[in-house]
Amino acid sequence: MTKTLLVIDDEARMRALLEAYLTGRGYRVVTAADGQEALHVARAERPDLIILDLMMPVLDGYAFLRALRRHDATPVIILTARVEETETVLGLELGADDYVTKPFSPRELEARVRAVLRRIQGPERASEVLRAGDIVLDRGAHTVQVGDRPVSLTPSEFAILAALMAEPGRVLSRLSLLVEAQGEAYAGYERTVDVHISHLRAKIEPDPANPRYIETVYGVGYRFVEG
Repeated sequence: MTKTLLVIDDEARMRALLEAYLTGRGYRVVTAADGQEALHVARAERPDLIILDLMMPVLDGYAFLRALRRHDATPVIILTARVEETETVLGLELGADDYVTKPFSPRELEARVRAVLRRIQGPERASEVLRAGDIVLDRGAHTVQVGDRPVSLTPSEFAILAALMAEPGRVLSRLSLLVEAQGEAYAGYERTVDVHISHLRAKIEPDPANPRYIETVYGVGYRFVEG
């Protein structure tokens, strides 16, 4: 089934370049020139993945992400010309799943797109259901439930939680969780895992300030405690 990608960038040349390249790689591509237009396009087209430039007029990438994440867990790859770690982490804190720094090659971006979409589809063992305490994670359905409450996770959050729940009691390093979150084409700061863990705790923990399930092992990584 053909995947639909939404490309959001205020530069017409960049939109045209990415649309031509990604269409040639077998994707259906829709575009928007700013965040406000993109919100309407996202609601109408229901894309499988969004490629988002951060610096735009009308409604910038940060504001778009805030608005999108109120009701939508569609995976997002951000495009940024900024190289500061804080700018990238802010995008991840707002719910982005990966990022590519400009200038980049279309081939690199498409590799990131494939990696994120693979995580959504899940591995071959996707039918496996993981349970711990009140948490039920279904790889096949790509769903998480805490008690009777369904929880919406981004693909990166889902991948990290699945990795932790699959090996309860074992400490997983930030680097190994970063690979789970970003796939084989990962490149980034290990600190981004801390951002995803913070989001997960807010969504699944009874008291995020005193986590019951996801335990920090200082200087090493994180461990899932079955409760």
